[in-house]
Amino acid sequence: MLDVRKPRLRPYALEGNFGLERESLRVTAEGRMALTPHPFPPDHPRIVRDFCENQTEINTRVWPTAEEAVAELKEIDAAIRAAIAPQGENLWTNSNPPPIVDESEVVPARFEGALAGKSAYRDYLAAKYGKRLMAYCGIHFNFSFGERLVAAAGVDRDALYLHVAAQCVKWGWAIVALTAASPAGQYASVRCSERGYWNSFVPVLDFSSARAYAKSIARYVQEGLLIAPSELYYPVRLKPHGPNNLLTLAERGVDHIEIRCVDLNPLTGGLVDVRDVVFIHLFMLWCAAQEHETLSAEKQAESVAAFKAAARLDFDWTPVGELLERMDEFFAASAGWPTSIRRILAYQAGKVYSPERRYARMEACHV
Repeated sequence: MLDVRKPRLRPYALEGNFGLERESLRVTAEGRMALTPHPFPPDHPRIVRDFCENQTEINTRVWPTAEEAVAELKEIDAAIRAAIAPQGENLWTNSNPPPIVDESEVVPARFEGALAGKSAYRDYLAAKYGKRLMAYCGIHFNFSFGERLVAAAGVDRDALYLHVAAQCVKWGWAIVALTAASPAGQYASVRCSERGYWNSFVPVLDFSSARAYAKSIARYVQEGLLIAPSELYYPVRLKPHGPNNLLTLAERGVDHIEIRCVDLNPLTGGLVDVRDVVFIHLFMLWCAAQEHETLSAEKQAESVAAFKAAARLDFDWTPVGELLERMDEFFAASAGWPTSIRRILAYQAGKVYSPERRYARMEACHV
């Protein structure tokens, strides 16, 4: 649908908008869940609460490069650590929570006044999924293609993002394998495994239009399987122009895509390696150029199973190697790309062919 190898697109191929979200838990010097209230004001522009009081969430600005988004993430992370250090607290660097003796250590975030409904929603999640599961943390990558690229390609914006989202559903298990960094038992990433953030049903989403996509999610709310669209635990989401709700998405269309299956990387202090963020950008450029297809309910179920399988330590990495070879051929097919692209792909390929380079293996050895 959008092939950045075409000469007219090459000048704008790598332009885009990058934003990161990072959840993390505040812990005591002993590595236990901190039981102090959230230490930042409720109107803080970059630091909010997610599920529980001891879970901070960073929302970076939107940046023109992955490097700048990661740099701001590091800056805010350092500010949080400095703010909580005087009370003997630090930030947990793993997606898996620290040892929790009793679920009472996980205190759902409390909101007042007009926001009281957010507290009720968290109480609902705690009752349905358990507080322990809701304390798992991760990285979300928000991305939109550059406006000049979309204009030069002459494609419908919504159709482009729906196509890329469908391809990310089909192939995104590779992101799980390449960024899994929270080993426990048989898993490289518990939060992305069958024990992690998934609903009790396998959703079937309609990628034919923004309105149809929104309607396919709303159906699960209407059927009572979800209390709200935000309860859809899915590795890929499409976000609208304006307020983040399904009505806005249906009426105003897609603004950006969100990839939600990246672990905190303890090897980077609980942040994310910029090479992984750049890789996901390249992955989406590759996805944009793939042939359009309609993902059947069966295919979507297979894709969800593949995401869960990729979170296991015994995952067969052969398909990841094959995907990286296809991406390497894609970017090598025409001259003029920055040499950094081949280095990024080679870095990811190193995880395939040298298991000791996989984050979950490295973290297990580090621990």
